[in-house]
Amino acid sequence: MREMREKEQAKEAALADKLRAKAFGITSENVDEVIERRSHLLKSVFPAFSRFCQTSLQVEPQEMLQVLWDLWLPLGIKLASQRQQLGRPLIQGILGGQGTGKTTMSKVLSLILQHLGYHTLCLSLDDLYKTYSDRLLLTQQDSRIIWRGPPGTHDIDLGLNVLDQIRQSQSPVMVPRFDKSAFGGAGDRTTSEMVTGVDIVLFEGWFVGVRPIDPDLFNTAPPPIVTDEDQAFARDMNHRLHDYLPLWEHLDSLILLYPTDYRCSLEWRKQAEQQMIAAGKSGMSNSEIEQFVNYFWRSLHPELFIKPLVKNATVVDMVIEIHADHSFGEVYCDRANL
Repeated sequence: MREMREKEQAKEAALADKLRAKAFGITSENVDEVIERRSHLLKSVFPAFSRFCQTSLQVEPQEMLQVLWDLWLPLGIKLASQRQQLGRPLIQGILGGQGTGKTTMSKVLSLILQHLGYHTLCLSLDDLYKTYSDRLLLTQQDSRIIWRGPPGTHDIDLGLNVLDQIRQSQSPVMVPRFDKSAFGGAGDRTTSEMVTGVDIVLFEGWFVGVRPIDPDLFNTAPPPIVTDEDQAFARDMNHRLHDYLPLWEHLDSLILLYPTDYRCSLEWRKQAEQQMIAAGKSGMSNSEIEQFVNYFWRSLHPELFIKPLVKNATVVDMVIEIHADHSFGEVYCDRANL
């Protein structure tokens, strides 16, 4: 009796949030089947998910159970369905700034998809960084490139080669990996990983899928794009985005993890560094973090590049809002046509 009541409540909740229901294809006709499938998947995934929460996230699984039920399970089922319809490996882009939880979501989705019988590869835009020596040359050519991260610091041909091989179902594939700790934190490419039988690629990064914008928009750009030099840098980074378009064309779908206030990423970065310092590791001071984050905002400002994508259904297939406390807000596809 109790189980029946819980299922009825779950069905009502699934249909009550109309934006999310549309995003995950839930209707009054299929809601029984949806809840049944999700319940079954939850039971099979939960032991592995529980271990992941305790070891990787250092939180009790119960704290993450609602997110698993409301977001990660239906998203995993949706990706599996897309892969099935496609008939070849699915390249799923995940766009999100610092602290939006791209890596955590990718790992949880991999775990869920494994239980659905799909082999998932997590690939970060960071894995495509140019080598340390190549980036030293880049800095010599352009002294404004003080850290890795902005457009121009990646090996696009390397990314195209990997995604081409996976899309063509080649196996094995040598996947590049990047060690951020090398050369005192400057980072360098490390040993490639040999992977076989990839079904789904979760390709995540802070500007995965981001398109160039009208250069005139930099005339009235928000801070920290303040000086003429800032505007010139922003325009140059915008121009370099054109080089990434062939890479974005390999994406079958793009999910945007969207902070309701882009400035949250600065606070999240400060919290992360403070936790590292508290754990006895080295971390940046608040002023160093501000300098670091402002560098990224000068190169691709979230207000100019990310905010317009929220309403651009031709580029972004799903938007997942994130609040300042890291909780998830609305989830929707093509909000303009609701």
